[in-house]
Amino acid sequence: MRKRIMRAYGFTDTGGPDREAFLEVPVPEPGPGELRVRVRAAGVNPGDWRLRQGFYGAVGRAVLGREVAGTVTAVGEGITRFAVGDEVFGGCPGMVGGFAPEAVVTASFCAHRPTGVSPENAAVLPVAAGTAWDALNQLDLPEGSTLLVNGAGGGVGIPTVQLARARGLRVIGTASPAKHDDLIRFGAIPVAYDDDVLNRIHAAAPGGIDAVLNMAGRKALRTVAPLVADPARHLRSVSNWDLVAQLGGTNVTRDRSTAVLEQLGHLVAAGALDPLVTDVRPFDDAHAALRLVEDGHSLGKVVLAIDS
Repeated sequence: MRKRIMRAYGFTDTGGPDREAFLEVPVPEPGPGELRVRVRAAGVNPGDWRLRQGFYGAVGRAVLGREVAGTVTAVGEGITRFAVGDEVFGGCPGMVGGFAPEAVVTASFCAHRPTGVSPENAAVLPVAAGTAWDALNQLDLPEGSTLLVNGAGGGVGIPTVQLARARGLRVIGTASPAKHDDLIRFGAIPVAYDDDVLNRIHAAAPGGIDAVLNMAGRKALRTVAPLVADPARHLRSVSNWDLVAQLGGTNVTRDRSTAVLEQLGHLVAAGALDPLVTDVRPFDDAHAALRLVEDGHSLGKVVLAIDS
């Protein structure tokens, strides 16, 4: 049988943005433990351009897109939780990306999209909000603790603030001034990152910092790491994993489970978590959407509307 061909967005070889292109690729078939979905929305993440640059072992061309929301069109062997026609959201495996009309999703990292949650809001939960959830679970701070979110204005930082506040934590967030209003809206105390950042943090948290969760660069991580007395327990990072280990902390380990996505979906449906989708672009604008994220100019989450 002749394979169906679709138009997807990815890269022709590892390197810079000039390697990105629309590709003609076969419609994927789900393997054991996988679903195929007709993609309605796909989240755009820093991991996409990092994959294109050669991180994660990428070689040759690949389709981008790490998270999607859509309608199940086929199920692989061993699938009992999902059926054709279900509205779902979840993470894409390996380099079989979601910037395409149809994509493969890992069934164990997939959930039914709750009624009232848009495909755009659901599509951005697996990567950023999922990372925030896992990080807070691993820190396991008691209610009333003070958490410093270093780089709180980014894609992972915003859901971290909301989820931490819901757990009864006091949150200090470093971010550029342009993002302070969002941090205040979600219950954090914003602190501008500059050469005087430590004094600003001490002023915002005179009782001290109980834990640091880092989403910022290497210099920012080095600066704030000494704020915690026990880095092995209370210093976590979603990036710069080699450096956080040198500083005595650990990277955030991802759960990537249906249970986590179900929890996040229910929180969005209940109005307790705002994914902060601020820019929805048509599929043809995939290149521009990637530039917003790679250049750091996006406030909130960027989404591609694939199936319109």
